[in-house]
Amino acid sequence: MALAANIFIGIVAFIHLYIMWLEMFAWTTRAKKVFRQFPEDLFPKTKVLAANQGLYNGFLAAGLTWTYFISNMEWRTNVSLFFLCCVALAGLYGAVTANKRIFFVQALPAIIAITFVLLQ
Repeated sequence: MALAANIFIGIVAFIHLYIMWLEMFAWTTRAKKVFRQFPEDLFPKTKVLAANQGLYNGFLAAGLTWTYFISNMEWRTNVSLFFLCCVALAGLYGAVTANKRIFFVQALPAIIAITFVLLQ
């Protein structure tokens, strides 16, 4: 179970690093292809807002990556659960308020990781 938890934590961290990159550095280029439902004329106008969102996604990825360096298992579990719950809640909120696909991209991988962390 520990290996599965580590793999899914890594997947969730990678997803959030990718989202960070899209929102902070590729908002007016590559992000247009990912966020197709967003009107194209709004990308330049919302670049600063997207970069701010990207920064938060980077913090989530950093927190999840940090768990790989925590040697105390209880502390590692608690930190993992904290950041995974943050991701899961953000994904659920996004699925309800913005796009249902967000559930599958963000919330579901985090929920799977939470399950594996709890089963360790």
